[in-house]
Amino acid sequence: MTEYEKMTAGQLYNAEVPELRDMRLRAAKLCHQLEQLSPDREEERSALLRELLGTVKGSCTINPGFHCDYGSNITVGHNFYANYNCVILDCAPVTFGDNVFIAPNCGFYSAGHPLDAPTRNSGLEFAKPITVEDDVWIGGSVTVLPGVTIGKGSVIGAGSVVTHDIPAGVVAVGNPCRPIKKIV
Repeated sequence: MTEYEKMTAGQLYNAEVPELRDMRLRAAKLCHQLEQLSPDREEERSALLRELLGTVKGSCTINPGFHCDYGSNITVGHNFYANYNCVILDCAPVTFGDNVFIAPNCGFYSAGHPLDAPTRNSGLEFAKPITVEDDVWIGGSVTVLPGVTIGKGSVIGAGSVVTHDIPAGVVAVGNPCRPIKKIV
């Protein structure tokens, strides 16, 4: 099993093998090109996003300040919008449904490190998928951790740290993020 296969399967893997370093360099170069484009060059921005991201199902707007590890493990649905300074660590698949809106300064971190120091210091890490279902709004400065699913139609309040799954159709806030009311 390759390190990439281990990575996307949620197993411990070594991120410093040449294959993964090359993939991250490709993504960094495309992110850099994206940052250099004037905002009025929408067609070129769209083409670069489609080259960078794994799957783009419809309209996709990502404002400047965007960074990702690989890009190829990111899927976005129709009508996707990410405001300024979005970071997606896509060591595992990160999937966004249709009509997902992300406020500024949000991070989606599928990557993690072992808790025990000897394993962590050996350079091994792990990744777990993140899924944001359809019709979700993520408030400003939200952090989403590995292995989380945010259910359809939910709203995540600004500043929240999402450490576990959030059900569909709720407003959820806090650190750790938790549902506080149903959306009717």
